[in-house]
Amino acid sequence: MPRSPLGASCTPRIWNIKGGAPGGSRLAESSISGLELVGGRTEFASSEDITFNVKFSIQGSVREGFNEKNWTRAYSKYDNTFKLKYGIKIRSSGVRKHTIGKEIDAYRKASFFWTRNPKLVNPMKNKRVWAQVAKNFKPYLRLSEEETRGELFDFDEPMVFKAADLGPGKHRISAEAHASWQKHYFTESESVKGLSGEIELTIN
Repeated sequence: MPRSPLGASCTPRIWNIKGGAPGGSRLAESSISGLELVGGRTEFASSEDITFNVKFSIQGSVREGFNEKNWTRAYSKYDNTFKLKYGIKIRSSGVRKHTIGKEIDAYRKASFFWTRNPKLVNPMKNKRVWAQVAKNFKPYLRLSEEETRGELFDFDEPMVFKAADLGPGKHRISAEAHASWQKHYFTESESVKGLSGEIELTIN
């Protein structure tokens, strides 16, 4: 069985609620990949705040279809923005399963635009369509397709909750993530979801 970074058993589960690529493409359906809880400690005093990072990426047809060729085609059809909604929460397992701390409920947006930026435009061209990604309303402009895909589809989100929310004793927690988007030129409407493996915490 795979192991988490903290030594707890880790068997993440992922699933696609609805998927498919346009035009009969055989690309794999989109899914959440590599979902894990990352932190340095597993023992806390009840007065402490606990911070874990939730890491995962979205793979499959939506990621592979997010490229310059499709940005250009989408732009020509006035399909100029792509919005990805996502949510993350930490939950405890056992008899009394419940959400711990504040859930993340947010979105990222990619905008396609014509550019003459010499760092982006091939010397054989005088302009091209490129993508800018906004996260928490902050824009990110990267110089390669892969970096741009990473800004949109890779996640590393800090989650903070109080040890007192769990109470004294041993507890097992996991992360749940979901994401969705509407139909665009380069992708069908999809909704994906994943659950990380569990980590055991001790609250004194």
